[in-house]
Amino acid sequence: MREWLQRLDIADRKVVGEDVKDVEFAWPIGMPLVRAMGNGLWEVRSSLSHGRIARVLFCVVGEQMVLLHAFIKKTQKTPKADLDLALQRMRGLFV
Repeated sequence: MREWLQRLDIADRKVVGEDVKDVEFAWPIGMPLVRAMGNGLWEVRSSLSHGRIARVLFCVVGEQMVLLHAFIKKTQKTPKADLDLALQRMRGLFV
């Protein structure tokens, strides 16, 4: 996740960081910033420069927000591979 964030330009990093911070400090929060993805997964919805859309998938463990996966969304539906990766990482938290 850190590497993905570092590849973004500084303005986009700020947008994602502010959105994650807003969720962290206002939890629980809903649309338009956060959407439930099912199975304990949530997504932070960020609008980046040049009309791009970023998603940060996370779960909540106790009172902590755990960031699992992030990507630039290119299709209407969240790709299954991205959801599966986030679910796999979430399951790894409880092993």
